[in-house]
Amino acid sequence: MTATGTPCPHRPCAGTITATGYCGTCRRHPSTAPGAPAPSSADVPGPRAAPADAAADPQAASRPSDPAGALDRDGLVQLPSVPRPADKDVVRSVARRPEGGRRCGVPDCPGTIGLSYDDEPAPDEGYCPVCGTRYSFRPQLGPGDVVAGQYKVLGYLSPGGTGWVYLAEDLDLPGHRVVLKTQINTQDAAARRKAVEERRSLTTLHHPDIVGIIASKQHQVEGDTGPTDYIVMEYVAGRPLDQLLLASDEELTRLFGGPFALDHVVTYGCRILGALEYLHGQRLLYCDMKPDNVIHYGQQIKVIDLGAVRRIDDRTSALVYTPRFAPQKRERDERGFQVDTDLFTVGRTLAALAARAQEPAGLAARSFDRLIGRATHDEPAARFTSAAQMSRQLWEVLREHRALARGERYPEKSTRFEPTAVVFGAALGTVPALSHWTLRPEGAAPPDLATGAPSPQETARALPGPVADPDDPAAVLLGDLAGDAPDRTAERLRDDPALRTVEVALWLCRSYLLAGEPGEAGEPAREAAGHWLGEAVRLMGPDVAGYDWRPPWHRGLLHLMRGRVKEAQGEFAAVYATVPGEWAPKLALGYCSEFLRGRTAATAPRTDSTATAGAAGTAAEAAAEAREAEAEAEAYYRAVWERDRSHTSAAFGLARLRLLHGDRVDAVRVLDQVPTISRNYDVARIAALRVLTGRVAGTAPSRADLARAAGRLAELPHDDARDRLTAEIRENVLAGYPAPARPAPWRSRLALALTPGRGTEGPDGGREPPGGPGTPGAGHAPAHGTGFPPLPPGELFEGAADRRALARLLHGSLRTLAGQAPAAERAELLDRAYAVRPESRF
Repeated sequence: MTATGTPCPHRPCAGTITATGYCGTCRRHPSTAPGAPAPSSADVPGPRAAPADAAADPQAASRPSDPAGALDRDGLVQLPSVPRPADKDVVRSVARRPEGGRRCGVPDCPGTIGLSYDDEPAPDEGYCPVCGTRYSFRPQLGPGDVVAGQYKVLGYLSPGGTGWVYLAEDLDLPGHRVVLKTQINTQDAAARRKAVEERRSLTTLHHPDIVGIIASKQHQVEGDTGPTDYIVMEYVAGRPLDQLLLASDEELTRLFGGPFALDHVVTYGCRILGALEYLHGQRLLYCDMKPDNVIHYGQQIKVIDLGAVRRIDDRTSALVYTPRFAPQKRERDERGFQVDTDLFTVGRTLAALAARAQEPAGLAARSFDRLIGRATHDEPAARFTSAAQMSRQLWEVLREHRALARGERYPEKSTRFEPTAVVFGAALGTVPALSHWTLRPEGAAPPDLATGAPSPQETARALPGPVADPDDPAAVLLGDLAGDAPDRTAERLRDDPALRTVEVALWLCRSYLLAGEPGEAGEPAREAAGHWLGEAVRLMGPDVAGYDWRPPWHRGLLHLMRGRVKEAQGEFAAVYATVPGEWAPKLALGYCSEFLRGRTAATAPRTDSTATAGAAGTAAEAAAEAREAEAEAEAYYRAVWERDRSHTSAAFGLARLRLLHGDRVDAVRVLDQVPTISRNYDVARIAALRVLTGRVAGTAPSRADLARAAGRLAELPHDDARDRLTAEIRENVLAGYPAPARPAPWRSRLALALTPGRGTEGPDGGREPPGGPGTPGAGHAPAHGTGFPPLPPGELFEGAADRRALARLLHGSLRTLAGQAPAAERAELLDRAYAVRPESRF
């Protein structure tokens, strides 16, 4: 905003900028001067960000420009430029009569004026049927009239809720357009007071996205008993947003250079909320937000028609609103208008615009619906409490949409959740311990790769905690509390009442949850966690706790620690509905869906030929339920991962979902997206290696998988971890192909041959144990056959032309592990090494 007293940039004007923001001489705004920068949007609440990985994205520079592609410094879409309409396209030469049925403006008079009777047109003028006061709905001005000797009326604009609006030319500045506004019924005392209030409000407001006042003039029409006040306002030459709702798809495409999208809706919303945040800071309510009252001009927007503005503490003057965009009548009558009411009207406005927009990408559509649902909730306490709060969540939804639709990521620290580097499901990327071999029963084949959802307790420990409320009296002390000793902090609370605050109670809840042992041994700690959660709710009070997202978040964590995933899912869904732009509830919901999918699939009834019709139907329902849960997990995990690649738990979740269908390639592709700068990069790299070489659903890796794995293994440092991974890979491959049974002594062979059903002749003339392949000691047959395939060249399978050669390599690997093992495990590893060593021919 240009400072008061600054020289006017318009030439040859020699005036200065007044307190209204306009020049006192030429009455023009500085931003309209040639070469002036575009109005700043610094007052718009919401972060300013740029793509963090744009430089690292080789495709970023080659992406074609499009209407929703470029972002401004606030991280919002650069709106397309709307051309200035011709005067003839916006004005009428004949006045459109305002709607009748208005309240009489005389104080305490309940009369209604302007009503029609006997199907006759409503009268333009007359007398109040109750108090007899004269009224007139006829415009005082017409085209060609000159106000105050300076403003020539060009025609009528649409009448506002309380006033006539005219387009006029400033005769002192030929070609310069202004807007004149006055009340509809000049006899309406209440309207006159409202006009004075509006003029006072406009005079003191200076925001780039709110229409400004230039001057106030009086003009007396012949025959009137006194002059009428006129507000001279800047003319915003553009298109009201309500025209977008009426435009065809082709017209919208021409205007925006492509589809009208959620990107544009969110940008409109954040700009509108920026203007309302400014108004609320001035202790004013807008009251009548709707698409008609926002004009898109150039590449900017402007909120117009402040005739409904009222002070926040005003409980006496009549409300001005549009029923379609306002709360229900009962609420209006009981509590009037509040800040959350303004946000309700913004929600309805955005919902109307979104109905004409292209469907958002992926989960962003649901997140946007959750945001609108909160803004327009029937219960006022459930709504957003400030324009800045709503704008932040709206901006977060835009981030999610852009990530899912375009692959753009804008990493930014959450304002609600602390960052966390803990990953749930990281066992997939853990180098196997020696117990992987020493604790396995003798003769048992190596286990399949762990592709199921991790335990609820592991997940609860990995999910983030909320950011502490800085207004909490004890918030600054939380960093000094001993998280591993919650009992000591609880003891201090008994002696220091100042510590008994909401944030300390929530901190104790989380501390007891994390300190508890698994199973029944940890139930006392979980009981303590529940107690302190209840204390936090008590301190919040029912009016706050019933709609605050922190209690359901902690209840969800507590349910997970107790293994109640379905109950946790409901709590996390409540958090998602309250803060729909945040990543943490989506990560938690992704896990819950994944876990419940696995439980549904595991408990589904059999569908073999012996199953009854009822069981088959139940199985079909369970299969459909499992598919739905898997799709939900996919949507939540993808929304988190595509938005910010620091949330590695989402990547591991997506990889597990791929492995459910044996898709190793796509699972590895997701794991390879973990950035090299991530502290979980090495974990993801090991996970990708194990995915390529592990047994997935009983299926051995292919030669192509093994070839890719050999190259990855070669990149790892030569250490104990690499030796263990090498042994695991060789064992997995060897177990995928059946081994011939070793020949028994001749007497044993004769006994087998003479005993019916005791065995069959196996390869090389030996005998397979009963049951054939899959019996312990016999190996497991892979899905693609029993022939030993050629293995890729390289150190991993060097010289392994047949099964015996691969067995020798595994024997060497196990001998190496035995040399690294402590004495207690060394003998077991040596036994396993000699058990796989091929029998010597000599």
